[in-house]
Amino acid sequence: MTQQQPATEPLSKETRDCIQACMACHGVCEETMSACLQTGGDAQTRIMRALLDCSEMTRMCADMMMRRSPLANEMCMMCAQACDLCAEACMSMPEDERMARCAESCRRCSEMCRAMAGAPM
Repeated sequence: MTQQQPATEPLSKETRDCIQACMACHGVCEETMSACLQTGGDAQTRIMRALLDCSEMTRMCADMMMRRSPLANEMCMMCAQACDLCAEACMSMPEDERMARCAESCRRCSEMCRAMAGAPM
């Protein structure tokens, strides 16, 4: 575990940016899941599972950073892994514009979470 900032100090800009990237990724994954469910048969189980995992992990990661959880750094690393898997799954359908947008959001979130995993919150 890493050292946390005192709760009276504002979150760092890096932490706020990572929280924002997590929440943006969460939203894109939720929208993509909804679209997949509406179109039916094209959504493979692997893609849906990756979207759901990523959506849940990004929301939880943002929550943990906001409350300065002592587990936030570890959660950021797990979140980055979930985002990587989701980006890979979404890129299995590269012709789908929504999937490509989701993969890009996941990649951005993964990069920011990896950077945060080694930084004080």
